[in-house]
Amino acid sequence: MRLTNYTDYSLRVLIYLATKPSDKLSNIKEIAEVYDISKNHLMKVIHDLGKLGVIETIRGRNGGIRLAHHPSSINIGKVVRKTEEDFHIVECFNNEQNQCIISPVCGLKHVLNKALNAYLQVLDEYTLEDLVQNQSTLLEYFKMKKN
Repeated sequence: MRLTNYTDYSLRVLIYLATKPSDKLSNIKEIAEVYDISKNHLMKVIHDLGKLGVIETIRGRNGGIRLAHHPSSINIGKVVRKTEEDFHIVECFNNEQNQCIISPVCGLKHVLNKALNAYLQVLDEYTLEDLVQNQSTLLEYFKMKKN
């Protein structure tokens, strides 16, 4: 299984925000610098995370972003499902564009679908809080990157 950069960046933003106190706002510039990611890429990610209700965006001069919920209530499986475009692992997962001649008799689709479901089921077992159990270590890495 492979996640898109979009989902990867979404999860990284959430991890970063989860290390901050809930009353502290962060901004796109600092997150982009910490992860060495384009601000333009992050703008869309953050906009969409806000639309999903996972983060809160505050506009204005002293605005910024923060988690909209406690990390324990942000499920990783749900975030991945919402941020991935599709889960077409192989061509036959997309009925509209499937050109594979053996699709009607091939067992691969069933096996890969089972693997995909298992993958997502494992992600469903974790929350954002689980990903930041090493919060102090994460903060140290973030500080090192800023310096």
